[in-house]
Amino acid sequence: MSHNGVALRAVTRSVVFLTAGALAVTALSGCSSEDKSSKPLAEQDIAPVARDQVADGGTLHWAVDTVPETLNTFQADADATTTTVAQAVLPSMYRLDANGRPQVDPAYLESAKVVETGPKQVVLYKLNQQAVWSDGREIGAADFAAQWRALSGKDSAYWTARNAGYERIEKIERGDNDLEVKVTFARPYADWRSLFSPLYPKDVMGTPDSFNDSARKKLKVTAGPFQVKKVDRKDDEITLVRNPRWWGHPAKLNEIVLRAVPRDKRATALAAGTIELAEVDPEALGRISLAARAGATSGASPVAGPGGRPAHRSGSNLEAADALRSWALAHGDDEEAADDELSARQKKRRALVAYEREQAALKGFEIRRSLEPAYTQLALNGASGPLADERVRRAVARALDRKALAGVVLSPLGLPAVPVGSHLALSGQDAYADNSGALGGQDAKEARALLADAGWVPGGPVEKEKKKGEKAAGTEGEKAAGTEGKKAARDSAGEDGEGNDGSYTVGEDDKGDGQDPKDHRGSGDGPRHLAQDGKQYANKLKQGGAPGAYAPKGTAAPADAATKALAKDGKALALRFVLPSGPGSQTLRAVAGRISSMLEKVGIRTEISKVSDESYFKDHIASGQYDLALYSWPASAFPATDARPIFAKPVPAADGSLNVEQNYTRVGTDQVDQLFDQALGTLDAGKSRSLIRKADARIWAAAGSIPLYQRPQLTAVKKDVVNAGSFGFQTPVYEDMGFLKKGAKPSADPTGH
Repeated sequence: MSHNGVALRAVTRSVVFLTAGALAVTALSGCSSEDKSSKPLAEQDIAPVARDQVADGGTLHWAVDTVPETLNTFQADADATTTTVAQAVLPSMYRLDANGRPQVDPAYLESAKVVETGPKQVVLYKLNQQAVWSDGREIGAADFAAQWRALSGKDSAYWTARNAGYERIEKIERGDNDLEVKVTFARPYADWRSLFSPLYPKDVMGTPDSFNDSARKKLKVTAGPFQVKKVDRKDDEITLVRNPRWWGHPAKLNEIVLRAVPRDKRATALAAGTIELAEVDPEALGRISLAARAGATSGASPVAGPGGRPAHRSGSNLEAADALRSWALAHGDDEEAADDELSARQKKRRALVAYEREQAALKGFEIRRSLEPAYTQLALNGASGPLADERVRRAVARALDRKALAGVVLSPLGLPAVPVGSHLALSGQDAYADNSGALGGQDAKEARALLADAGWVPGGPVEKEKKKGEKAAGTEGEKAAGTEGKKAARDSAGEDGEGNDGSYTVGEDDKGDGQDPKDHRGSGDGPRHLAQDGKQYANKLKQGGAPGAYAPKGTAAPADAATKALAKDGKALALRFVLPSGPGSQTLRAVAGRISSMLEKVGIRTEISKVSDESYFKDHIASGQYDLALYSWPASAFPATDARPIFAKPVPAADGSLNVEQNYTRVGTDQVDQLFDQALGTLDAGKSRSLIRKADARIWAAAGSIPLYQRPQLTAVKKDVVNAGSFGFQTPVYEDMGFLKKGAKPSADPTGH
């Protein structure tokens, strides 16, 4: 989707497919609760207070993933930090509220509405008369027009990553006065509210050279509560300072320093006092929670150790020694070097002192938790192999207990373990409706019947296993280098060495459930495997493979199907499950282990291939070298615009390749494309919403991707930092962030704007 989409269908949709999956007509016609609005599953958690309770001044050090390559959000290498900067320093006509719904930003816009629908759609923007750029010039029609021309797609000299919506504009002109901007569309556009957010000055958008280069490293002209003071790539930080020309509520903070800190180093940085705000992983959550518990029982004689065990001050306590040794190694101690230089007692004493210092420092922080506006899905590559057959994809989906998978991730965090019911919206957003009924819930019997109908026979003959290095049945690419055979399923958690590629088959020996119980301790997807990570890579891939012969319609699966692997034409049904191997991806591997166990119960084996984080998207997801994969998509307030490239039917190019856009599952249908087009072209909000829900039901039925759970959002925040934390859907209000006044207390219902 907008924040940072292939091949002809290998199998033609037929009556056999639909009857085998028992596709419900009511599901395709839209949700029965069409007019009922949903609520977010978790509220934002930001320690809200009124502005008069926030101290004036101070610097907030905020951990981010990167110092971005560009500050232009419309370029291909823009990232999440690019968006954070833009939100703080640039105008947006609309911002999202706590329900993920677009609302007029009164700092820039008095009103915006469709004033004509025929013969052309015309939108009239009335700007806030105080809105000016930091160079003193009024924000006006010239800025809107420059952005439209840059993003319209008509001039290839502009290196734009997206132009959705802007290509529908026919002209932009001044209204009755300088505060009015009139936008005329050549074609009706339902998502017109998505445009001009953010809005760049004409100095950036006016020429290809300025668009391509001037806003990459700096933003000279801005119009927000903050402005960019410095981008320091040597020290990996961006400094934002108060904008003296800001006409709204003045920013409470003097500065916001966005500092790039790796996620596995953030707890240490928090304890060292170099950052006050950071999204963290479950391991850091455990360390901070442990410090809080230790602080609450500071009068007790034991000192809480890593993992929650008591770490007594006596060096002879073996349990404490083990805990502290684990803590020290996690902080990068070289064990052999330490053994050469220090006695065991000295090492324990040093580790204890460092550990207790960190715990004391972490007592000043708390975890604010919500759900991120993004969901994790199981992607099924439908380009070739067994998953080119829609019946096999539907069987995979019907084998999954999505509620149990959500529970693996969210229950340990105290967050609602509710499966995501839509590809196109999340609970709380207008377009959300649970359309998973178009595919159906977990049903092992139905899954086996679908597989039997596709010709996969339990216990059938299998050709001699291919030698190492040759392609495995049902995979698109070569197996990753590594140990094969009957490795324990716990390796799915990465215990054979983080960062090393590896490959092995779950279910080969008919044992276990393909997952490491220890991996259920944490959650959060670690590295940000959002789909925009693969956006920069080539989007034209070749398709291969073809479906196998069908079994007679209605073929029943044998009773012992759950215990015997399936085979067809001498090939075992084994799917290559590609996962990142980095230390922050334990949860993805834990979920994959559960999925493998569920698939094994219906006779589907999974070959788990762990690959480096760096190659995960580029070499596997974007290029189609996988059968199964886990990655996330951000939610959008404008799914008709932003989700279309993710689910669009692949289009063949003249050279025989296929344009995938962002549809990395290579599964698409004409019906879905048509529904998106219709939703984009109607100005009736209710009708557009209904069409989006119908499109979602058909996406479910095609079973190219299976939404699993909304991602957790865990933010470690210094206790006196207010109006900041886990924002959920809502666009942060940067001018209200700050440090709590002495003697003031956070309020559950702040006012004061």
